[in-house]
Amino acid sequence: MENSRNYHDEQNNINTLKMREVLAALPSFCKQFFRGIQEYTSSRTRLAYAYDIRVFFEFLHTNNSVCAKMEIEDFPLSILDQITREDIEEYMDFITYYIKDGREYTNNERGKKRKLSALKSFYNYYFCAELIKTNPAALVPLPKQHEKEIIRLDADEVAILLDQVEEGENLTKSQLKYHSKTKVRDIALLTLLLGTGIRVSECVGLDINDVDFKNNGIKIRRKGGYETVVYFGEEVSDALHDYLEKRHHIIPLEGHENALFLSMQNRRITVRAVENLVKKYAANVTGLKKITPHKLRSTYGTTLYQETGDIYLVADVLGHKDVNTTRKHYAAIEDNRRRKAAKAVRLREK
Repeated sequence: MENSRNYHDEQNNINTLKMREVLAALPSFCKQFFRGIQEYTSSRTRLAYAYDIRVFFEFLHTNNSVCAKMEIEDFPLSILDQITREDIEEYMDFITYYIKDGREYTNNERGKKRKLSALKSFYNYYFCAELIKTNPAALVPLPKQHEKEIIRLDADEVAILLDQVEEGENLTKSQLKYHSKTKVRDIALLTLLLGTGIRVSECVGLDINDVDFKNNGIKIRRKGGYETVVYFGEEVSDALHDYLEKRHHIIPLEGHENALFLSMQNRRITVRAVENLVKKYAANVTGLKKITPHKLRSTYGTTLYQETGDIYLVADVLGHKDVNTTRKHYAAIEDNRRRKAAKAVRLREK
C-alpha cells in the first residue's frame, strides 16, 4: 500500500463516488452513455455531464406532461424520441434562471453552451448507436458566445502583488498571525503560478518529487490525464527552494507526505484554499484588478505571447489541446501585432 495518496487518483475516486450518486437519480439507460464515453473523457468531465443531464431530466419531469407521469429513474430510452426541438429550446430558456430546493440558479451564455453541449453529446451517442430515431439536440444551435476581454496583471501589478505577499501590509491582525507561518509558501505558490501559467488544479496536485531543480522543470498532470514537464526560471526556482527548506521541517498528516504545498492543517492544499489566498492578497492592494488564480495564468500566457509572438508555443505551455483555443483568447494581442505589421513595411521612402 502506498504511503501517500496520489492526488489525481484520489480526485478520480471522489468523482467516481459522486458519479454513482448522480446516476442513481437518472434513468437507468444513462449508464450506457457514460460507459461509452469513458475512454476519451476524464472523470471530472463525465461528472459535469451527469449534473447537466440531470438538470435536463428534472426540467422534463416538471414541465412535460408525458414525463410528469413517471419518476425520472423510470424513464425509458424511448422517451428521447418523444422530445422535440421545441422542448430543448424551452429547456434552454428555463435554465437562464430557475429555483430548485429554495436556491436560485442562473446560466449565462457559457453555462448554457456547456449544458447544451452535454445534451448534444448525450443524444448523439444514442443516435449514432441507432438506439433512437431522432436527434433534436442537433437541431438547436449553440448559444453565440461573446468573448470577454482577458483580465491580466501588468508587470508593475505583478510586482505589487508579490510585495504584498512578502510584506503582508493591510492584513488584519488575525491574518497577520497566519501570514508569518504561510508567507514563504504563499510566495512560492504565487510565483509558480505566475511563472509557469499552470492551472490551480495542476499546482495543488504537485508532489515534492515532481520538482526537478537540475533542469528547472515540474512534472504536472494535465486535463485529460497526460503528464508533461513545464519549465521555470530562476525566480520560481529561488521561491521553491526557500519554501522547500521550510517544508522539510513540517510533518504532514498521514497520506499527505508527498504533497508539495501543504495547508495550515498539514494536508495537501486545496483549489479553494488557493483561490481564497489569491483573493485575500489581491483585496489588500489598492486599485488592483479583481483577480483569480486563472487571471495569473492569463498574465503568464499574455506575457509569453508578447515576448515570443509564438501562439503554438503558448498553446503548448498552457496545455491547450487546440491552438484555436489559444488564438481565440489572445486574439486582441494578435490583432495588435498585425496592425504593427502594416506600419512596419514601407514601400517607398518619403
